[in-house]
Amino acid sequence: MAKGVNKLVASYTGAIVSAVLMLLLSVLAKLGLYVGAAEAMMEWHMFYSLSVLGIIGGMVEAAVMTFVVVYATLWLYYKLA
Repeated sequence: MAKGVNKLVASYTGAIVSAVLMLLLSVLAKLGLYVGAAEAMMEWHMFYSLSVLGIIGGMVEAAVMTFVVVYATLWLYYKLA
């Protein structure tokens, strides 16, 4: 068994989860639920809005940001361990 966590697998998994959660939040906001959370996401994410292109842009942005953060965190962790 390999020692440690595969950085790429963990990063891709985090990216997929964040994109799916952004889509879920968008669908719920369109239904009138969690509108405040969607408005907060619009402030935090440059490309996110409740239009179709804004949702896709927010999903891509969240996935890329999560991938980079998870990969960098795991890389640093294994360098220091």
